[in-house]
Amino acid sequence: MIIDFHTHIFQDEIIENRTAHLADEPEFALLYESPKSTMISADSLVATMDEEGVDKSVIFGFPWRDESRYRGNNDAVIDAVKRYPDRLIGMACFDLNSKGAVAETKRCFKEGLKGVGELAFYKSGIDDAALDVMAPVMDLCREADFPVIIHTNEPVGHYYPGKTPITLSQIYNLAARYPDNRIVLCHWGGGIFFFNLLKKQAKETLKNLWFDTAASPYLFDPSIYEKGADLAGEDRILFGSDYPLLKPSRYIKEIENNVADTRLKNKILGENAAAFLGL
Repeated sequence: MIIDFHTHIFQDEIIENRTAHLADEPEFALLYESPKSTMISADSLVATMDEEGVDKSVIFGFPWRDESRYRGNNDAVIDAVKRYPDRLIGMACFDLNSKGAVAETKRCFKEGLKGVGELAFYKSGIDDAALDVMAPVMDLCREADFPVIIHTNEPVGHYYPGKTPITLSQIYNLAARYPDNRIVLCHWGGGIFFFNLLKKQAKETLKNLWFDTAASPYLFDPSIYEKGADLAGEDRILFGSDYPLLKPSRYIKEIENNVADTRLKNKILGENAAAFLGL
């Protein structure tokens, strides 16, 4: 089974008229102002899954600031899951600074979504204020035993749209602040799993983290799959394409060509996600 843990969908109104949403949504503008930044519907996603041999996908929208926008995007996710219950697993998404974040989390869980994400702090990184503001939503996810998916990135190297001013210390503090939440860090968690090699404290602190592979072909040498599994743990790596950023086949080919152990390939491509999601 192949499970793509990281995909984005939008409702038709956003796809057809993105320019109407740029002025007062700076994070959206950062990632989607360019017409080259593709947005897709749930139907398009499922069609691609069929073409690419993906059995299930985890889907989310965008962390909009405006409540009507994130409710609309979450409604599209809810509708997609109801129409494709055997193919799609939905997550609630919103700006954590929104006053309606807690109510929206409850609403989305009641409607059948299975966690929260991809949450992001594109401007600030995950600073102390961000850690504080996420507390009520983290509480709800912990009580439901649902995952929280959080945007992270490597804190060094070249700039690209969506690269946040995050630090490894901030990622570490996130894990320490919320030790009883199941947290999935996107884009390999900025490499924080390297510190599992420390003899004291770090491995225990980082034990509640999982890592998705989103954007790997753009960012990392293909050896990241084996090395990441070795350092983070073979059970902690979740295949995620960030589709429509890249098609799943780009990753699948890379994993097939660079992971020698068939057992590990299968774990990364779907077995780990199935266990994590309780499928």
